[in-house]
This record gives sequence, structure tokens and C-alpha cells, in this order.
Amino acid sequence: MKILVVDDEALLVKGIRFNLQNEGYEVITGSDGLEAVRLVQEESPDLVVLDVMMPNMDGLTACARIREFSDVPIILLTAKVDDMDKLMGFDHGTDDYLTKPFNILELKARIRALLRRAGSSEKKASANTLSIGHISLDLDGRNAYKHGVLVDLTAKEFDVVEFLMRNANRVYSREALLDTIWTYEYRSDIRTVDVHIRRLREKLEDAPAQPKYIMTKWGVGYYFRK
Repeated sequence: MKILVVDDEALLVKGIRFNLQNEGYEVITGSDGLEAVRLVQEESPDLVVLDVMMPNMDGLTACARIREFSDVPIILLTAKVDDMDKLMGFDHGTDDYLTKPFNILELKARIRALLRRAGSSEKKASANTLSIGHISLDLDGRNAYKHGVLVDLTAKEFDVVEFLMRNANRVYSREALLDTIWTYEYRSDIRTVDVHIRRLREKLEDAPAQPKYIMTKWGVGYYFRK
């Protein structure tokens, strides 16, 4: 499990990271709200621990921004104890709230509880969804999502990415993809595979020119990297 910890108090971040790593978690860190939003987009953590009072962008605003594209569990940390502040946190999309100073054992317990809850939800949906990194497919509705945001794919584009994701890390030649996905009318035009791969990168990759998932094995074919 990967956990993102964002706080402008360097010593606090260091202490949380040390304790969570000892529990077996992978921990990435940041120091302000803008960085929190960017890291959620780039790293797709399983849970976020987010301070409220930070420079550049406060935690409440960052939480609301994250909720625009992700349902990752979020724990807000704050020095405030007012109930209204907590209500504001929940209104902005946080899942839990912890007041500073806090016991690290309580933070660990809340992290475990949220991860269990998130895991249960994922298991219920797993039969109808296919997800790798920030790309998810709703197999029943034949919808594709990038960072939780719906992406408009053609029927054939969906077929291509679904096939590659189901067979992640396995390389397929253009000919193999044509034989598997396209009808015989198109098998003479191998360029159609290249066109669909290019369009999928433009729609699903954060940096189409430097893809992270829809990869080329030069001289062989294409594959989806897991």
C-alpha cells in the first residue's frame, strides 16, 4: 500500500514516514497543497494524510481539488479543535479527521480502518472493473476513466485498451491485434493499429509523448505496462 503524507512540518512528516514504513507501507511525501494534488495525480496513492494549514494551497482546498478526480481515502490533520472546522473538512471531501497533537498509534489505526473500508468497496466492484494505475475501465458500461474522470473512447478504442489491460505486460504485434480485435476487412491495413494506439495515448496518458502505460516494444508491437 502506498501512502502520501503532506505537511509543511518537516519533522512531523519524517516521524510519520518512519513509523508507516516500519508497518510495511510505501510512503511518499510533500509539503504543500499544490504538491498534494500533483502527487495524487502522478502517484495514485492508496491513502492520503493531509495537513490543513499549509503554504501555497491549504489542505481543505487541496482536498476539494483531489475530489474532482479521485476518491482516494483522505485523513486531514489540524491543530484546530472546533467542530465547525471538522464539518468543513467533511464538506470538502475528507474521510477522517485527526487533531494535533495526536498519538501515532491512533493515526495507524485510522489508516488501517480506511484502507479496509476502501478494500471492501474495491472487492465489490472488482468483477465489473479493470484498473491499472490511473486508468480504469467500467466493463459493464464500457466506460473508461483517467484519474477518475470519464474519457470518451470509441468502441474500438475501448476494445483495444481492454484487451491490452487484460493481458498486461504481454507484447502483441500489430498483426496479432488486427486478428484479435478487428474484423477481416481491416486486416490488410496495419496502420489502423498505430492510429488507435496514438489516440489512446492522447486520451489516457498524462504525457502521450512519454507514455507510462501504453507502451511500444520496438520491432515487435504494443503492450500495456502494469
